[in-house]
Amino acid sequence: MTVYEQPEDAVSVSTDFGVVDLAPASQGTGTWVLMFDYFPQSYVNLADPRQLRFKYVQWLAALADCVTAPDAPIRALHLGGGGLTLPRYVAATRPGSVQLVVDRDAALMEAVTKVLPPPPDAAMEIRIADARDALWALPPRGYDLVVTDVLIRTGVPARLTSLECATAVAGVLDQGGQYALNIVDSAPFAFARRQVATFRAAFGEVGLFGEPEVLRGEGIGNLLLVGANGALPVRALAERAPAPVRLLSGDALDRFAGDARPVTDADAVDSPPAAPRQATGAPPRTGQSC
Repeated sequence: MTVYEQPEDAVSVSTDFGVVDLAPASQGTGTWVLMFDYFPQSYVNLADPRQLRFKYVQWLAALADCVTAPDAPIRALHLGGGGLTLPRYVAATRPGSVQLVVDRDAALMEAVTKVLPPPPDAAMEIRIADARDALWALPPRGYDLVVTDVLIRTGVPARLTSLECATAVAGVLDQGGQYALNIVDSAPFAFARRQVATFRAAFGEVGLFGEPEVLRGEGIGNLLLVGANGALPVRALAERAPAPVRLLSGDALDRFAGDARPVTDADAVDSPPAAPRQATGAPPRTGQSC
């Protein structure tokens, strides 16, 4: 790993998977941005981990808020580490939570934990491994929340988008547990529609978060698929997620998915590549009751 200092305490890291830059978002505030191959991947506020800037991470936080009783600790599995933004949020809003972060990029995780160390009291294990491979070694029904947030240059890796992978995730979720997969797509949503079908084949109830303009076909953006081993708290999630956002479920999701078929390992492909993310000025989240 090659690490060298840049002006204003920024750090650049060359890894086996790309170039990572960690830079202060605003001097003296404890806020940082992680760039992967010059693309904004994570925003971290060391002073207040509840402050989330990327919209799709705010949707993930809504899921974490609603997965069980407010403030209660949870067991969370994060496939893809980035700047550890969501694990920090869970540690801050649900003290005592036990979390496992799986990421294959050892150099990235070394840099993040050195420059932006997690809180010392956070029960957060970081495991260097392939996300799909790691699933087979995990105990059944061992997690309340599983999140896959793995974006490479070409999008989400194909092997994380198949029914076989979704079924493996369902196996490590406890009853009532919830799963989220972050993808990127645009109209006519060929990739996202098949992901909805895939989730429906693996989980009891499914929803899809998206910005209204993206779902209207006006550009490319993040879409967040959510599935539950049981009932999905659709109304609570819609209320918790900051506007503007749509959460498709039921008949609306039926119309979105149409006649799409589930994806298998035999025909899985990478998702469309990511578009530049827009940060928002939303206030810090507080883990409020759902």
